[in-house]
Amino acid sequence: MTEDDLKGLFESYGEVTSVAVIKDRFTGESRGFGFIEMPSKEEAEAAIEGLNGKELQGREMVVNVARPRRDDRGGGGRGGNRGGGNRRFDDNRRR
Repeated sequence: MTEDDLKGLFESYGEVTSVAVIKDRFTGESRGFGFIEMPSKEEAEAAIEGLNGKELQGREMVVNVARPRRDDRGGGGRGGNRGGGNRRFDDNRRR
């Protein structure tokens, strides 16, 4: 499914301002979801109602309002092992 395909599908419910199919950064393959922006709330709701649960290319579509992304990566940005990392101590140095 291309961005143009999705745009055409959603345009039957109203104006579409942007379409983004999310792709794997390494393979470039579609990850199976995307985002469509429509300026009219009423038209967007009509698209959700009309398309959610419909089959498209052998798969059931899930169409809903996007939720804000949660950042669950944890704090600090660094991994565990707060005790100094991979320090190497050579006992011969201390003689």
